Amino acid sequence: MKVIISVMGLIVLCLTVLPAKTLKADYDVAYGIVGKIGEAHAQMERNRQTYTIDIRLAATGLAAALSGHRKEHHRSVGHIENGLLVSDRYEVVRRYRDTRVVKTYRIDHRRKSVLKNYQKYRGGKLVEQEQKRLGFYSKNDLLTLYFNLDRLLPDKHKAGTYQFSAVGAEKQKGKVTVILPTPKEEKTYVLKLGSKAAWYATAIIHQKIFTSKEGHLQLAVGKDGIANKALLEDLILFGDITATRMK
Repeated sequence: MKVIISVMGLIVLCLTVLPAKTLKADYDVAYGIVGKIGEAHAQMERNRQTYTIDIRLAATGLAAALSGHRKEHHRSVGHIENGLLVSDRYEVVRRYRDTRVVKTYRIDHRRKSVLKNYQKYRGGKLVEQEQKRLGFYSKNDLLTLYFNLDRLLPDKHKAGTYQFSAVGAEKQKGKVTVILPTPKEEKTYVLKLGSKAAWYATAIIHQKIFTSKEGHLQLAVGKDGIANKALLEDLILFGDITATRMK
């Protein structure tokens, strides 16, 4: 059931940046006929110079039992340049059963390089470790990219395909694709995600959990810059994933 947490993480990343010093959002995540499979909680704190983003994810109910009570913690720490979040360090911690996996990315902006450190613990003991330099560089990690979209896409109603890069997206060599729909295409988003959104978008996700080679994460972003709902279609086994903002 790796799909449970990996998809939850992708859905929470649909948050976009707000000028407020502290931002919080909670989501319930449901998976087709299975029903609710987890919860996601996001918080961002920022001032004029620095920021911290924390996202915590946890499987619930039957999904928790099937996934070994899997949990994730994503954390991004960095600074602010011209109103944009710039990542200096990105860390992902996954826990399930007696296993803990830690991935840490340190971004050297002067040298334009990224060093990744991978550690795997089982029963409290280190069983696997690897350190390598990534083949690409970006000022964004997966969290800051989605928080920065509000500024990176100034005209939310200009249809088109936009390419970005983000640390943490090694499977697609750092590439992240965001699509803004045409007015005609937007009607489909309204039917699936509701009509109360200020704008709609699709993020292309490269994961093996889809029946096709790539998945489309459809987002409905509210007037306050926070996604009200997200839909991930074309999954193996039980159908679509939806994330609904609770508060």
